[in-house]
Amino acid sequence: MQLSGKVALVTGAGSGIGKAAALLLAREGACVGALSDSADEVKQTVDEIQSAGGQALSLTADVSRPEQIQRAVTDLAGRWERLDIVFANAGINGVWAPLDELSPEEWDRTLDINLKGTFLTVKYAAPYLRKQGGSVVITSSVNGTRIFSNTGATAYSCSKAGQVAFAKMVAVELARDRVRVNVICPGAIETNIGENTERRDLERVKEPVEYPEGSIPLTRGQPASAEQVAQLVLFLASDASSHITGSEIWIDGAQSLLQG
Repeated sequence: MQLSGKVALVTGAGSGIGKAAALLLAREGACVGALSDSADEVKQTVDEIQSAGGQALSLTADVSRPEQIQRAVTDLAGRWERLDIVFANAGINGVWAPLDELSPEEWDRTLDINLKGTFLTVKYAAPYLRKQGGSVVITSSVNGTRIFSNTGATAYSCSKAGQVAFAKMVAVELARDRVRVNVICPGAIETNIGENTERRDLERVKEPVEYPEGSIPLTRGQPASAEQVAQLVLFLASDASSHITGSEIWIDGAQSLLQG
């Protein structure tokens, strides 16, 4: 197993990419701290890991609240006396709306969870990662990095672009302690995050663009699975990527190259 003896923190582990990654990292030998703001969801993830013979700890926190994420990281590091891998994955799509309709409160909520939450997760994990080296993987998006045609996704795209800049900054800062920091940029993925997105009055501002053969060339329009993204997380978390840091990797079947 590639991660035997390692301890991993996965945020947003209650569903989608986070859950798939938590299950895969555990199968590869990691002890997993599965974190979500939903105690019920994260308990299901932990139960699945333990039923398969893995080790996992259920953690509940709002990643935008410093005291909550700090306590969760401390609890995890205290349980297994180390922390080697951080998958900062928690995020929301938030509200997609024209600029004049997007409220300051809606902007703040998206940036707080996606960007501030990433900052807090890595900030409080860093002292533990520095002790023996490790890997940080951050979930960004094609939006804000290659795709800018999803009109109305302004807050979301800015939060995702900010995550890439954050990763590059801390990749240099943490390199001396053998901590690698990389970013994954998924395109369309089979998860339920789209169901939780509020879209308002976008037709009046959206530019008309059509892709008659589908917008994902590699798979003729079919989105990737959460498990495929989890395989990329495993690669970046493992020693197989030991000389990769400060990099963003798109996993979108060329969607962003076509649609950008």
